[in-house]
Amino acid sequence: MTTTPSYKNGLDVPRIRADFPILKREVKPGVPLVYLDSAATSQKPTPVIETLDRYYREYNANIHRGIHKLAEEATAAYEEARDKIRRFVNAKSAREIIYTRNTTEAINLVALSWGRANIGKDDVIVLTEMEHHSNLVPWQMLAAEKGARLEFIPVTDGGELDLAALDRLLELKPKLVSFTHVSNVLGTINPVAEIAAKARQISAVVLVDGAQSVPHMPVDVQALGVDFYAFSGHKMCGPTGIGVLYGRQALLEAMPPHYGGGDMIKRVYLREFKPNELPYKFEAGTPAIAEAIGLGAAVDYLKSVSLAAIQAHEKEIIAYALERLEEVPGVKVYGPPAEKRGGVAAFTFDGTHPHDVAQVLDADGIAVRAGHHCAMPLHDRFDLVATARASFYLYNTTGEVDKLVEGLYKVKKLFG
Repeated sequence: MTTTPSYKNGLDVPRIRADFPILKREVKPGVPLVYLDSAATSQKPTPVIETLDRYYREYNANIHRGIHKLAEEATAAYEEARDKIRRFVNAKSAREIIYTRNTTEAINLVALSWGRANIGKDDVIVLTEMEHHSNLVPWQMLAAEKGARLEFIPVTDGGELDLAALDRLLELKPKLVSFTHVSNVLGTINPVAEIAAKARQISAVVLVDGAQSVPHMPVDVQALGVDFYAFSGHKMCGPTGIGVLYGRQALLEAMPPHYGGGDMIKRVYLREFKPNELPYKFEAGTPAIAEAIGLGAAVDYLKSVSLAAIQAHEKEIIAYALERLEEVPGVKVYGPPAEKRGGVAAFTFDGTHPHDVAQVLDADGIAVRAGHHCAMPLHDRFDLVATARASFYLYNTTGEVDKLVEGLYKVKKLFG
């Protein structure tokens, strides 16, 4: 058996695990939870849980409208969280941080506002074969509405983007290049700055799906040179129901509002309205106040741990996981080597459906995902119906990887 490595990145994993109450759970007597599904949603640390509780217990009120003390406290906390997020991804201004429900809504906002205003018949949109459905379906819908063309950067057999093909696609002068920072199936870390720089040379707008990157590595939207960057709170230790769209201010200023209602207006007449200033132009109605404040607490928590240390820890975990999985007969892991991927390992097991793999593992308290992971075209690319996926985060250990491998040997024994 492979020797379990010691952690070299300085992350105090036992202390971190103590911050997550759910990790103390036994899924049945004597069977502790081994949570390997953070790519779907992360667990929440005590500071985030307590922040949500404090909001509802002490200053629950609507924002931007009231002048009483609770409303002022809620508004201040909500906007303070926005500025924390701005600093977290290094946006120039808090006006560039738009609250959404999740990554999906953020991408849809761009498609329905910027896209409808700027994409026309025969215009080209460049995507990739590894996209989550959230970064495919909105553009399919827009292309069908506008008569635009979708073109795709292929994925190599090794699970990386074919950047030579990108160069050929850029000759088509696309209006938009939209792609994921980190694949939620292959774990591939794409060269965002390089792709964005090439796209800028032909004046294409660049949107990046950061759902699997912002929780796991330092992200600087200015250094990356992107126009839009979308991510979700629930994958980065924050609550569900809150996400973020970063947009370059000049683009956001020019975009029409998509949702209509309260707070996104400056003045309303019977037959017309004047939209509010950024960021409120895109935040109609009562927002997810508690969730936004909770996301601010999650940002504080991740910064206290250090994104660089989290990324280094995940590099160790995924390298160990790939090594251990390779020793299990019949297991095939998809994607690039550890140095080119995040903490995601999607795999198949000869003769066993991924759902059966996940069910056997679940009997030992090991939570993995099984299915197409909202990436059907990527599975089609590798001639797969589904995969099992183990995904790792700051609270996972090499010991949990060992339990995963032990569970897979049980799968092999059961299914031959």
